Amino acid sequence: MKFFSDSRNHVDKTLLYTALFLLTGGILILSSASMVLSQKNFDNAAYHTIRQFLLGGLFGVFLMYICSRINYRFWKKTAILWVLFSFALLAALFLPGVGLSFGGATRWISLGFFSFQPSEILKLAFIIYLASWLDARRQQVRSVSYGLMPFSIMIGVVGVFLVMQPDFGTLGIIILTSGAIYLLGGGKLSQIFTLTFLVLALVILLIQISPYRLARVNVFLNPELDPQGAGYHVNQASIAIGSGGFLGLGFGKSLQKYNYLPEPMGDSIFAIFAEEMGFLGTLILLGIFSFLFWRGFYIAKRAPDAFASLLAGGISIGIAVQVVINIAAISGLLPLTGVPLPFVSYGGTSLAITLASIGILLNISRHTD
Repeated sequence: MKFFSDSRNHVDKTLLYTALFLLTGGILILSSASMVLSQKNFDNAAYHTIRQFLLGGLFGVFLMYICSRINYRFWKKTAILWVLFSFALLAALFLPGVGLSFGGATRWISLGFFSFQPSEILKLAFIIYLASWLDARRQQVRSVSYGLMPFSIMIGVVGVFLVMQPDFGTLGIIILTSGAIYLLGGGKLSQIFTLTFLVLALVILLIQISPYRLARVNVFLNPELDPQGAGYHVNQASIAIGSGGFLGLGFGKSLQKYNYLPEPMGDSIFAIFAEEMGFLGTLILLGIFSFLFWRGFYIAKRAPDAFASLLAGGISIGIAVQVVINIAAISGLLPLTGVPLPFVSYGGTSLAITLASIGILLNISRHTD
């Protein structure tokens, strides 16, 4: 196996241009959504935009280029190492002086001059490992003993690490993405239904023993409940989305980002975008995300082997699931989860890993028919 793919084999330029377009658009959207907080906290309206561009954008494009050159078979051979590396990083969160806590959650590793989220690395590492695992067990995956039970144990191990943080948004993304990959790899739908029932039972238990999660569910079921407390976030998001109308208030003219809507440059950034760009702008953004997902599946369908197909499909599904959960939650269709919007929300780790994932897709495209 060659470590680098032949550069004479061209990547899928349609996917590349779509990703770069989303990257550019995401930086612009963030520049508007973050300007108030940047000015307030750092006396520089462009602070968060510059930081996102340098630590997430430029570094992410570098990772995308490297991953587009690395032969995709390399990830199959090293899959277990990446998962173990991710687990080691997650365990390091709880070492004194290493893990960084914010808002009651310990999700960041601090290295002094910058911090990053190990769970973002885990998302990609687990997709790689699951694609490799399913490719090696294509004849056994429909078995309960050799398919469903090992798969459930893997999900359980990941769940323990993420519940300890806690990070239920990431856990939900991994469970949904993994279930879809499991079906693509030959798993039976009845097995997924069984696992779903067990996961739902566990989720209900965790909600019952956690006051803040129970409050989020109650607000989801009754948005008018406690409008100045637990329901404040979702109500302000609804105001932002509704204020946009069809054409929006105009770029940079959001009112909700002025200390009304919490996390305007994080998981709430879609509401700010909808307020400024309106229904038409949101349709265009959703259309671009849908096109990216379709292009990823187009590459998966034409992939040269089962591992490449599962890997490309898993990466595409993972991005799509994250987009759907973020937009559905901030629109009131799901309880709030704190999941970032790919390419758009502030967070250098999320952006860099997303671009690295696109790079792997681009390399697989070099080997398609």
